[in-house]
Amino acid sequence: MHRVKLDRIDRRILRDLQDDGRMTNVELARRAGISAPPCLRRVRALEEAGIIQGFHADIDPPALGYNVTVFAHVGLNSQAEVDLKSFEALCADWPEVRECHMLAGEIDFLLKVVARDWDDYQRFLTTRLTAAPNVAHVKSALAIRASKRCPGIPIDEDEGEPV
Repeated sequence: MHRVKLDRIDRRILRDLQDDGRMTNVELARRAGISAPPCLRRVRALEEAGIIQGFHADIDPPALGYNVTVFAHVGLNSQAEVDLKSFEALCADWPEVRECHMLAGEIDFLLKVVARDWDDYQRFLTTRLTAAPNVAHVKSALAIRASKRCPGIPIDEDEGEPV
């Protein structure tokens, strides 16, 4: 991905799409103060530059029976690059793992795991996560509630720095 200089209109488009990815191109253009064809060209250019990486539905986990969210702090026996990548590949194949972050410090990875209930999470923990090669220890933190969930990043229309 190459660095792209974003103007006020690009940043407005990004902010509006981040807030509502289903917004029509006509409405997006109206909010950005441009006509629809150049707006669509800008969106496509932002996608091609890798700044827009996709569009997703924000689904309520309990509505589909996923009532438990756990943040698993995972420590590995080895931090060799091949072992780190191997663990990341395992996480990519586990549908319960919704996010996987490699960290600096005492913990090697922070995983966001969803499960139908606590027993479901414990099965995942004992049959997959702690049984995985190179996993030394796991500490689980059960999320009680989320008071803020904002996808993406804060976007200021007036910033003119390259991305």
